Amino acid sequence: MKIKVGFGFDVHQLKDNHPFVIGGVNLEHHKGAFGHSDADVLLHAICDALLGAANLRDIGFHFKNTDPQWKGISSIILLKESVRLLKEKGWQVGNIDAMLCLEAPKINPHIPQMQKNIAEAIGISVEDISIKATTNEQMGFIGREEGVVAYAVCLIEK
Repeated sequence: MKIKVGFGFDVHQLKDNHPFVIGGVNLEHHKGAFGHSDADVLLHAICDALLGAANLRDIGFHFKNTDPQWKGISSIILLKESVRLLKEKGWQVGNIDAMLCLEAPKINPHIPQMQKNIAEAIGISVEDISIKATTNEQMGFIGREEGVVAYAVCLIEK
């Protein structure tokens, strides 16, 4: 068996009165992430981790933010497509470990649904999806609620 580890990172600007989707969950908040797709920072970091582990470049290579095909698209679709690309190369996902960094809203109540959404999109157990959240202690652009950041690592196996 061959295994590889991947690392992903994503950041999105927060804007007033904009939808806020994280892990495929629509969050109630006065600000939301802005981007070409639904700007789901968590799923974008996971896609980058998976694609990177399989040496398939990154999310921007496959889903260009200048391509109207991806405008406003659910990042669940981008995650499913990333997993399809891995499977074409004979890889399967072992597990995901992710970290969100934002001041608000509180993420903890939404983690089980996020895990479920991601597990279903990838085709693995909820037990293999770890999501954690922290704040930036009111420092920097995260602390001022100007942006949101996500990090992810994954294990893939062949």
